[in-house]
Amino acid sequence: MRLFFISLILISSGLYAQQGDGGKPKSRDFSEIDQRIFSTPNLTALRQEDEINDAERSGPWRFGFNNYTNLTMENAGVWHTLENGDKIWQLHLTCIGAQTVNLTFEDLLLPEGNELYVYNPAKDFILGKFTAYHVYEGQLGTELIPGNTAIVEYYVPAHNISKLAQAKISTVTHGYRTANEYIEKAFGSSGSCNMNVNCPDGAAWTNERNSAVMLVSGSNGFCSGALINTVLSDGKPYVLTANHCGANPTNWIFRFNWQSNGCTAALNPSFSSLSGAVLRARRAPSDFSLVEITGGLVNNTIPASYNPYFAGWDNSGAIPTATVCIHHPDGDIKKISFDDNPAVISQGMGSSEPNSTWTVQWDRNTTTEGGSSGSPLFDQNHRIIGQLWGGGASCGNLNAPDYYGRLSSSWEPVGSTSVNQLKYWLDPNATGTQIVNGYDPFGPPPPALDATLGNPLGVSGTFCSNTVTPSITLTNLGTSTLTSANINYGFNGQTNLTYNWTGSLNQWQSTVVSLPSLVVNGGTNTFTAVVSTTNGAADENATNNSVSSTFVTVVNGQSVDLNLTLDCWGSETTWELRNAANVVLYSGNGYANAPNPAPIAQTFCLSYGCYSFQINDSYGDGLAGTSCVNGFGSYQLLNGQFVLAELTQAQADFGTSNTQNFCLNLGIDDLELSGLVSIYPNPTREYFSLVSTGVQLERMEIRTITGQMIANYSASEIQNKIYLEGFSNGVYWVVVHTDKGAVTKQLIVQ
Repeated sequence: MRLFFISLILISSGLYAQQGDGGKPKSRDFSEIDQRIFSTPNLTALRQEDEINDAERSGPWRFGFNNYTNLTMENAGVWHTLENGDKIWQLHLTCIGAQTVNLTFEDLLLPEGNELYVYNPAKDFILGKFTAYHVYEGQLGTELIPGNTAIVEYYVPAHNISKLAQAKISTVTHGYRTANEYIEKAFGSSGSCNMNVNCPDGAAWTNERNSAVMLVSGSNGFCSGALINTVLSDGKPYVLTANHCGANPTNWIFRFNWQSNGCTAALNPSFSSLSGAVLRARRAPSDFSLVEITGGLVNNTIPASYNPYFAGWDNSGAIPTATVCIHHPDGDIKKISFDDNPAVISQGMGSSEPNSTWTVQWDRNTTTEGGSSGSPLFDQNHRIIGQLWGGGASCGNLNAPDYYGRLSSSWEPVGSTSVNQLKYWLDPNATGTQIVNGYDPFGPPPPALDATLGNPLGVSGTFCSNTVTPSITLTNLGTSTLTSANINYGFNGQTNLTYNWTGSLNQWQSTVVSLPSLVVNGGTNTFTAVVSTTNGAADENATNNSVSSTFVTVVNGQSVDLNLTLDCWGSETTWELRNAANVVLYSGNGYANAPNPAPIAQTFCLSYGCYSFQINDSYGDGLAGTSCVNGFGSYQLLNGQFVLAELTQAQADFGTSNTQNFCLNLGIDDLELSGLVSIYPNPTREYFSLVSTGVQLERMEIRTITGQMIANYSASEIQNKIYLEGFSNGVYWVVVHTDKGAVTKQLIVQ
């Protein structure tokens, strides 16, 4: 529904809102009124339920209690006839102790010329006028009225008396979790760590900010969502949100621009609202819902005064290097959250489908909360890749992960139809597009020449070799067919290599460009590729021409396999693999709870040396899942057939944490380097000597068989005998660092 801007009549309250087409109620103070009073609900019981629901995030963030009614023009209200023959039906609705009141209409009939208003007794907060233009299938939801009383006014001009007027109020919502004044509403109710969307960190996200909306679902719950673009960039008013936010959007409210103008929490931000939508598609395993707004559209899209922006998307499933979420926590003004690290593909929130969620962990002291459900997750290219399902993140638990249903899992699931996929609606012509940019229906047209690079493969993660084979995805975002592109690429700040691509890509089409294999330095490297020219001319949008990816190569690295069997409470389990400097190299979390969990297999690439593997259980019973089909969990770390570390089922009940140390023995696996370094005598009792041939000694460590370092020597200290005073009998690792690498020798002390 189109909304109007409440102007000077609201200066006293400081609140500016839009819902309806503008205008003023025609009534004056009538002596005869019908006031229906609703008693205060059991707030103690409601808040106890809220405490559970807020933690689970299994539905909208509930702000009110629904009083279900059947108030019609026949059984409620009073008709008044004005001097000129016009008629007004009026009904007063009071919820004792309420902070706000909002209404849901059904069977609403507004013939042309008739008008509906809803306002507070002071008439300084007015919604309307509503006409047939705003009603979808006879239903209409209203914004929240400040205070405990809402007045409904239905106006019929004299010339319309013969036309049927009809209205039924089916729900009167008692708002009990909003601030004392509507100008604050849920304003400021979210945790203090939440960052306003217009803080400096959000400056680059203005377009995406304008796509994000707050939803009032089921008359009494808050969720978040976003306008989402189609391949056609036609301004179709689609909103992506979460499946658990509700199934019947016919009377949902969509609130736009509910945000502070700056970084501080200024009072009285304005907003605009539309009401009514139709459900297009929804699906539980990836928790998405797509609805189409139906009321108040101008030329079949959102009015220009609402600053609408239809966010782009990426359905490829490529792992983003960083993510951003824009949301309305607890129904508060618009906030922004940042995860500055790659998202992790997972199976969270009890999803029945593998790889159906993204796991993110927020940075910059940001978070989400109840009411953020359904909010968009943007990748580093400002495209939607999912919507918020749930998680434990809050200002009181900044390290807890959140889970987002993956857009790639919602796109075209196996066996799906139009009612449970996104492709049918967002790519109606089945073009196979994977990437679409955002669309501003009132902004400049897209450029003719606009190529972008994305999804770098073969240059992320860790490699047990210094040879890499990069590939990138080239996408045409311009309106002209892309026939050629010059791509400059290289490593570690250099883009001195060139690849000349030729082909034919229509707008939104993509192709994978495979680059030649290259030898790089060992350690951390950064790959960068840049589009320099398109179709023989300069690209018209330089903001999206480059892509980069960081990776690690381990020269002569060793493959270590983790075979992990969880108990049935997988969500409780996390693990980390650290090197001798206590740096986390690999980690795992976000596992699903399942009665018969499938084994988890992961391969690491490690250089020779010593490491620690730590597994944690948040509940405190280790991997002891007594209700699991296969009993307790276990794990093994293997280098080939050699067991480096092991936790058996008999050891599964380790409590909250279990750590095991291990070393990779170069002396066994690299005979060439090993032959250049020797220790003798071995076995020994009192001392040993270290001898090297053709290599420069740098330092040496002595470690226990479990990897604990107990002695450390510089190069000058290992030219002579190493005395073993204080060493117990047993087996030790001697790790010798040379200018050609590290070698590990086994030492037996008798």
